[in-house]
Amino acid sequence: MAKAKAPALLICFLFLIALASAAEIIGSNGVAGEDLNSKGDDVDNHKGNNKDGKGNLKPSQCGGECRRRCSKTHHKKPCLFFCNKCCAKCLCVPPGTYGNKDTCPCYNNWKTKRGGTKCP
Repeated sequence: MAKAKAPALLICFLFLIALASAAEIIGSNGVAGEDLNSKGDDVDNHKGNNKDGKGNLKPSQCGGECRRRCSKTHHKKPCLFFCNKCCAKCLCVPPGTYGNKDTCPCYNNWKTKRGGTKCP
């Protein structure tokens, strides 16, 4: 009986670690009290002006920018998770809710192991 519980406990433990990591990423980049409908799409924040392809956002701005970027998707949780992860690395979120990735080279060029786009 103890052997049957061990895999279930391990899966639960790994799930809790993943959940805590996701909450830490989203929580550390979130901006409290920011309006999703605000017109704070400053073009300079989206351009990768640095030689490393990174943008000019501050890490504290990622939460608001990702909420804007993911506002129209039906898959909000994964969109927010990956957008915040990409923003934390690239300091850039493309303008609009879809496309326009060419304005953020780092965000656009970060790929999954299978070669697909990582950032929404």
